[in-house]
Amino acid sequence: MISELQRQHSRGEYNYVAGDGYPGDHHSLRLRRLSSQMSIHDFPHYNPSLSDAGDSEAGDHGQPRDLRSLPLPMAIKKAKLKSRGIQVPVLSKVELWKQEKLKKLRKFQTKAREFLYFLVLWGKTIQKIGGNFGGGVKSYFLFLRFLVVLNFVSFLLIAGFVIIPSLVFRQVGTSFMNSTGNERCTIYEPNPPGLVVFYNFFLDLLSGTGFMEYSFMFYGYYKNTMVENNSFSYKIPLAYLFTAVFYFAFCLICIIARMGTAARVAVATGGSTVVNYSMTVFNGWNFGCLGETATKLKQKNLLYRLQVDLEEESLKKRAASLTLLKKFGLHSLRLLMALLVLGLNIAAFYGISYATTYSQEQQNKRVNKESDRIQDLFFEYLPSIVISVANFLVPLLCDQIAKVEHYSPSITVIVALLRAVVLRFVGLGVLLFTLWDQITCTGNMDDAKCKECSYNYASYACWETRVGQEMYKLTLFDLLINIAVLVLVEFPRRMVVDNWSSKVSQLVGRQEFVVSSNVLGLVYSQTVVWTGALFCPLLPLINTVKFVILFYCKKITLFSNCRPPQKTFRSTTSAFFFLVVLLLGWMLASVVMIYSIAVIHPSRGCGPFRFSDNMWLIIPTSFYNLSAATQEFLFFIGSQAFTIPLFSLSGLVMCYVIALFSIYGKSVGLLRLQLKRESRDKQFLVKQIEELSR
Repeated sequence: MISELQRQHSRGEYNYVAGDGYPGDHHSLRLRRLSSQMSIHDFPHYNPSLSDAGDSEAGDHGQPRDLRSLPLPMAIKKAKLKSRGIQVPVLSKVELWKQEKLKKLRKFQTKAREFLYFLVLWGKTIQKIGGNFGGGVKSYFLFLRFLVVLNFVSFLLIAGFVIIPSLVFRQVGTSFMNSTGNERCTIYEPNPPGLVVFYNFFLDLLSGTGFMEYSFMFYGYYKNTMVENNSFSYKIPLAYLFTAVFYFAFCLICIIARMGTAARVAVATGGSTVVNYSMTVFNGWNFGCLGETATKLKQKNLLYRLQVDLEEESLKKRAASLTLLKKFGLHSLRLLMALLVLGLNIAAFYGISYATTYSQEQQNKRVNKESDRIQDLFFEYLPSIVISVANFLVPLLCDQIAKVEHYSPSITVIVALLRAVVLRFVGLGVLLFTLWDQITCTGNMDDAKCKECSYNYASYACWETRVGQEMYKLTLFDLLINIAVLVLVEFPRRMVVDNWSSKVSQLVGRQEFVVSSNVLGLVYSQTVVWTGALFCPLLPLINTVKFVILFYCKKITLFSNCRPPQKTFRSTTSAFFFLVVLLLGWMLASVVMIYSIAVIHPSRGCGPFRFSDNMWLIIPTSFYNLSAATQEFLFFIGSQAFTIPLFSLSGLVMCYVIALFSIYGKSVGLLRLQLKRESRDKQFLVKQIEELSR
């Protein structure tokens, strides 16, 4: 009788009703509260047989109810689960093995994610930098990490298709010579010496000459080797050219993909301080922060972001309050400063051009191998020295000029970056133009120097290696300058400021980490690598090592010598602009590659294209050696029957995407306007409540 009453009591309150779930959904919350307040001892004793019978009667389809949906105490749920586990039929060995393997696989995936998190390159260091110095400085180190990975993967691509096959097939392959050209033009003797003293070895290492000139470091070492048998064919010239093209395409894809990620963040904020403030307040905190250190770093990061928003909002209000006369004076001052910056850039370009011409003349006059090597090394590095001095002095003056222009912090970074970009990119272009002007005899093939070999053979027997050496020296000299500045300038400045209490030291103070100039240094280095990769295949590897060393040098100087920036800036827009500048560098290097491949005559005595009038001719020559079916397929891809439908389909897809973008943009605009109106309504209501409460 007691058990029957217990069963009725249990069914009366907890039985399942098909379609509604519980007897009255509005009572479910009350029942859960009552059940949580009940003591386990006051609840009727659990009888497994009765409960299972009740479950079988309650379910119309004979399926037991989910215990998580029952408003029962945890002790009874555990007992119910235990009783069900006893009645579950025993699984087969195969099913048990599958379940065990599935559990182990999930556990392995979890452990792998945790392990990969710790393997992220400089992950904790970059998080610490962002917490102590803000998102702007953090964006520089993220950009540096991206370039390290990009250069290393690019080196693997070049090594896999050019360097390793050239070393393997060098002895077993067949090399072809151009029998139609002048035999004098085919002579190239870099004269690699035998045993040399360490003094000359070190100088050759710095200049890329001597034992390094005829090594797989530079273009002149590679031959027009071809390996063919019944089932395998490999042409080094074709692989060399295709690898260079794929290398540039791969870098472009990586840049665009990263730009898309940065653009989504920039569009999400919308450039609005209010929207960014809301994202920082409501979505900025990371609940996965573990430990006191990570929590403090995240707090500091949020503080810097809020500081950026408040500072930019105050500058906007100050600019809006200017009178018409003050605005005219401000814009006139900015125009005058822009003309001054233009004059500084023109002077720097002239100095780079003159230094390059003088350096090449001195190197071409050098006939005696026993000449002063230190003087020769100075002449070889003279263009690099002038470029580095210009890149240091002109941006420094531009930073002082920017202080009187009264831009916002984010705009100041972008303007400084644009000015330095023009200086560095045009300076590199002036260097290359001066070299090509001498290689091609100013484009006059009837000149006595270029008439015999179609290029200035007397001064540049292997001009590709010469260009590669210039890019190698620029890369190496930039690294040496960064290390020298760290050791000879930044550390002594910190020591003087910390240990010498005078007005001069207090006025100078600890240095700030200038993001714009440091980012531009990375972009310039990467542009030099892209420019010289065709002539120095190992340059991506050298740049990878350089950027790794640079990361630790910048990290040391940041934590030891720098103070947190007094003026912060928004990292979302700046990160996107960094990639835009990098894309401009890629475009400059692409122009150099296209001009070298399609216009200038290759050297006749060195390199894999010594038998061709230009590098591009290897493509049609190899094309006509393909099978007839392959040629027809490639002709069809290049024909109008394929390109016109493809272009039309691409146009339709672009129109559809643009229409979606326009619709979504209008929707987002309407939602933002609605949020602003609602905020105004709430402010109005709050004021009304305050007035009524008085």
